[in-house]
Amino acid sequence: MTTLATVFEKARAENRAALVGYLPAGFPTIDGAIAAATAMVEAGCDVIEIGLPYSDPLMDGPTIQDAVHRALENGTRIADVMRTVEGVAKSGAATLVMTYWNPIDRYGAERFARELADAGGVGTITPDLTPEEAGPWREASAAAGIDTVFLVAPSSTEERIGVVADCCTGFVYAASLMGVTGARESVGQAAEGLVKRTRPHAKVPVCVGLGVGTGSQAAEVAAYADGVIVGSAFIRRLLDAPNEQEGLRAVRELAAELAEGVRR
Repeated sequence: MTTLATVFEKARAENRAALVGYLPAGFPTIDGAIAAATAMVEAGCDVIEIGLPYSDPLMDGPTIQDAVHRALENGTRIADVMRTVEGVAKSGAATLVMTYWNPIDRYGAERFARELADAGGVGTITPDLTPEEAGPWREASAAAGIDTVFLVAPSSTEERIGVVADCCTGFVYAASLMGVTGARESVGQAAEGLVKRTRPHAKVPVCVGLGVGTGSQAAEVAAYADGVIVGSAFIRRLLDAPNEQEGLRAVRELAAELAEGVRR
């Protein structure tokens, strides 16, 4: 199993940022998600985030909402998320689950962490779980040997950044802007400043997400961050593809472009 620590050590040795790709489980189908994520890894993604489809996606923009809606209509359940993680982890990428807290809480924190570890997952990103309420999840994750990732935002105070960073064992997720997910014409101008503010507090790498969708944007972010996170741009390629094979070709093409970008 490839760990996050191993991924970032390798990227540092190659003098580049790590490339992190996101896809929700069950989109376009359960097997299709595994195939697409594997194609992304083969074309250059170091880390894959598998989204757990949820009916109340607080920070997801319209593109991810569309994909998640389709995944839910496909009947995707937590067992399918774990099967997706297992399939993607076989590609050699460090594989996480990105999920809101409620599904874990309802499923059972210890059970979720244990099953994720058994599937080959290396951690979770929980965007709506606050440090003040994260104790049980951090304990369950530590017991299962998986990492925890929390978010800081441009609006975060120095004190808040310190508190959040202290909860992160995999990396710190720095949201580039205030708002929902989605590829944009430019990455939020606050992103670089947020990374600089976060580094003194973080014992782990700092990765930037929200708004990245092209190789040039990836290169821009890679100049100051340890990792570049891309989600909506991959999903858009799948949504726009006329069939599964064209979708796989499209995500491979984008992953290769982004992988070149983080190496500039």
